[in-house]
Parts: sequence; C-alpha cells; structure tokens
Amino acid sequence: MGTKPIELKFTILIERNDEGSYTVTVPSLHGCITQGDTWEEAVANAKEAIAGYIEALRALGKPIPLEVPVEVAAEAVL
Repeated sequence: MGTKPIELKFTILIERNDEGSYTVTVPSLHGCITQGDTWEEAVANAKEAIAGYIEALRALGKPIPLEVPVEVAAEAVL
C-alpha cells in the first residue's frame, strides 16, 4: 500500500508590471518566482514553479516549508 499524497497550499503574490504582464512570488518558498503575460498564465506558471521547487527540495533531501494559516480580526488596527 503506497502513501497517500498530501495537498500543499502556498500563498502567491501577483503583481502587475508596467508592461501589463504579471510577476508571481511565493513568499514561503525563497526564490520561487515566475511570470505570465495574463493573470491565468501567471497562476498556471506559479503552480508549475511550486511543483518544480518541491520536487527539487525532495531530490535534495531538504524539508518542505509549510505555511501556517493566520487569521486577522476585522477590528485589528494596522
């Protein structure tokens, strides 16, 4: 019996560039950056970049960073 795959979720930050394309960073995965000409392409490329990053970590025997969900109360003052 094989191990059941786990689903990992990572926050991505998408920024629209002056040229109209999008840059995507994954804060929990240092150096994991990609881009896309459209929003949809940027998100698809981010999924691919995250998968490649995780695959590289596994190949190197490195731990996979996990995010801890944080909730901010609506009345919080920033």
